[in-house]
Amino acid sequence: MSTSNPVNLLDFDVDGLVAWFAGLGEKPFRARQVMRWMHHEGCDDFDAMTDVAKSLRAKLKEIAVIRPPVPVRDSISTDGTRKWLLDVGNANAVETVFIPETNRGTLCVSSQAGCALDCAFCSTGKQGFNRNLSAAEIIGQLWLANKLLGAAGDAATDLDAGEQDNGRIISNVVMMGMGEPLANLDNVVTALRLMLDDHAYGLSRRRVTVSTSGIVPAMDRLRDECPVALAVSLHASNDALRDRLVPINQKYPLRELMAACQRYLERAPRDFVTFEYVMLDGVNDSDAHARELVALVRDVPCKFNLIPFNPFPNSGFLRSAADRIRRFAGILIDAGIVTTTRKTRGDDVDAACGQLAGQVQDKTRRVVRLKQDMEMRR
Repeated sequence: MSTSNPVNLLDFDVDGLVAWFAGLGEKPFRARQVMRWMHHEGCDDFDAMTDVAKSLRAKLKEIAVIRPPVPVRDSISTDGTRKWLLDVGNANAVETVFIPETNRGTLCVSSQAGCALDCAFCSTGKQGFNRNLSAAEIIGQLWLANKLLGAAGDAATDLDAGEQDNGRIISNVVMMGMGEPLANLDNVVTALRLMLDDHAYGLSRRRVTVSTSGIVPAMDRLRDECPVALAVSLHASNDALRDRLVPINQKYPLRELMAACQRYLERAPRDFVTFEYVMLDGVNDSDAHARELVALVRDVPCKFNLIPFNPFPNSGFLRSAADRIRRFAGILIDAGIVTTTRKTRGDDVDAACGQLAGQVQDKTRRVVRLKQDMEMRR
């Protein structure tokens, strides 16, 4: 094994780390020791792992590293929301957002540098797709946030029966940052397993949420391999509108998506799917749209999270008025659907939903190419 290309141990879940240690002739308990040092203690120094054999520590120093992404910017909003811009190499960067609340702390984690799905209202999608993040780069966001926030904080007080938060400031993780998690499923599942593993972060499946725009085969795989709470970026009440707003709908239309949600609930840790719905003025926010949604989800146990649109330059959309959002929510609530409206957080540091493009370079230059194509067609 070349010492010039060390293995990043953050890339392994517990089974992977056990297998890697076995290749070194080491027993499984050694892998679990190192995993606890890495994730419980936030340790990236092998010499500090005092109960690990000295000879093994010396070997690990030669062939392995514990390397999270490198923070290049740390921004704190007036409401306490904190955003990190993280360097993941080759001029790529992603963002991670911590949202503090009275009884919980939620970390929003990215899964890709950029996004290929090109949802019409999402600023992240406008930069194009650069690459998938590795498992180390995904779980490294949680590792780093824990370290920067402090490994131990006030315990969350709203836990479900039987749950523990291990005294951490971060009590919930949502895969709702840059990218489509289910388009990077292998690395996301490895990271999820670490979030759930008692040798790592020990989070409850109910307190880890994956959001998807609706890649149906990957939803089925997630259900089978690592079911956690599920959120679906819905944003439209019929196929014609969703084809325009969320282009993946052209491949997996609403009928298939609703069926996949029903299948997912067979193994999900929660007995409902959360549908996310960004409120776009005059586009998807009418009473008729709300009534269409009621009919669409009638066979899917669910709740709705209405998201006031966060404008960005040249988006072409406006946020629905507060009264319109309330009326829309009222129609869903009157139909017996639990409905909340997301409080806008961190928009003064571009940390709000749909604003995660930040300072990330558009390596694909897709926006520039589109403008050039339009000029040539004139």
